[in-house]
Amino acid sequence: MASPDAEQPAPTELERWRDLDMLLSRPGNLVEATFDPSPGLRDLLGSLVEVLVVGAGGLGCELLKDLALSGFKKLHVIDMDTIDVSNLNRQFLFRVQDVGKSKAEVAAKRVMERVNGVNIVPHFCRIEDKEIEFYSQFHIIVLGLDSIEARSYINSVACGFLDYDSSDNPLQETVKPMVDGGTEGFKGHARVIIPGTTPCFECNIWLFPPQVKFPLCTLAETPRTAAHCIEYAHLIKWDEVHPGKPFDGDDAEHMQWIYSEALKRAELFGISGVTYSLTQGVVKNIIPAIASTNAIISAACALEALKLISGCSKSVSNYLTYNGLEGTHIKVTEFVRDKDCLVCGPGTLVELDTSSTLSDFIKMLEEHPKLRMSKASVTHEGNNLYMQSPEVLEQMTRPNLSIPMFELLKEVPYTTVHATGMAENNGKKVSSLRKLRVAFKGIEDASKMDTTVSS
Repeated sequence: MASPDAEQPAPTELERWRDLDMLLSRPGNLVEATFDPSPGLRDLLGSLVEVLVVGAGGLGCELLKDLALSGFKKLHVIDMDTIDVSNLNRQFLFRVQDVGKSKAEVAAKRVMERVNGVNIVPHFCRIEDKEIEFYSQFHIIVLGLDSIEARSYINSVACGFLDYDSSDNPLQETVKPMVDGGTEGFKGHARVIIPGTTPCFECNIWLFPPQVKFPLCTLAETPRTAAHCIEYAHLIKWDEVHPGKPFDGDDAEHMQWIYSEALKRAELFGISGVTYSLTQGVVKNIIPAIASTNAIISAACALEALKLISGCSKSVSNYLTYNGLEGTHIKVTEFVRDKDCLVCGPGTLVELDTSSTLSDFIKMLEEHPKLRMSKASVTHEGNNLYMQSPEVLEQMTRPNLSIPMFELLKEVPYTTVHATGMAENNGKKVSSLRKLRVAFKGIEDASKMDTTVSS
């Protein structure tokens, strides 16, 4: 009899995919109406479906592994971060020798080494650095992010592809589904977002609690906790010593400076508990992560992605929460979509005179009470009407500013344009994408639209 400690042989290909093939080849009462069970469905998913994973941290590492083992063979992963030694306790794809390297590149390499046939393309950059069209190639987007701003941006991009018919019903061929996962200590969530059908991220932005803010007078005069000392160094001392130099939370030297100043402040007031990891957590609003929570939420997200793409079972409706603090508590809540949502709705209608120029239109976006979008770049059907950056594109599209929008939009009665710029989100100015329905006054068929904003 073999020892229980003896190394087990690696599973064969048939054994590795046995359960997945069974799931995809049998009918049932809980499957989607479009589900067509077939023994070859796994190969079809692997050859046709392209998946984007956003984030390669604790949750992102689990997602890449789980999606690769769920039959998805065409994966992309995007992350701007490099590996820090503090990541190694839970981001299991990384090793000591990987410190300082791109998370996306190392994670992709490690999963491809372990799962035969999978191809993962890493992207070591900010999500905003990619052209909007980059995101159009994916059949589904899976999020493993720890930032409200990043979630909001990807949500606006995916919803930007959504088109509606004349009765304001979403056109299914333009729907870009998303699965959003998030963890915070022993708690986590997995959410299914089908633009135009289920609530998008902006519809339920209120689900995220406001970030803790400390009064400046407390930081400057009566600090009582280690967090107060860290925020004093971050919000007050940095600007005093480095006027005009923006703080970069991803710069190790900047973070070390904040840590050193916070230690001095803590010693002055007899406060203990300032550590480098706490400094990172306070400055970057990092919540301590637990590996088991990441694994549970990733499994839920990967299963929802498989269900959405294959139809092998009905998707969760539409927000799953997990709490492992005391035992295990899992709950599904069905939230309702906001039909007037600026992001996933048919688009904010803007009425223009036929003489209104592109410059007039961009100015209107700044003054619009709902949009308040500054530094807007405008595209129509994939064509750049005006781009704020890079400089070469700004120069190329600058002549369009004086041209009437009616002419730029090919003299159609109404159409959809996309504007990218800085807009207020949760009290901050962040990069945002907005869909806008442009109608021209006095032109036939423009009256089909409602909720107007006139120039």
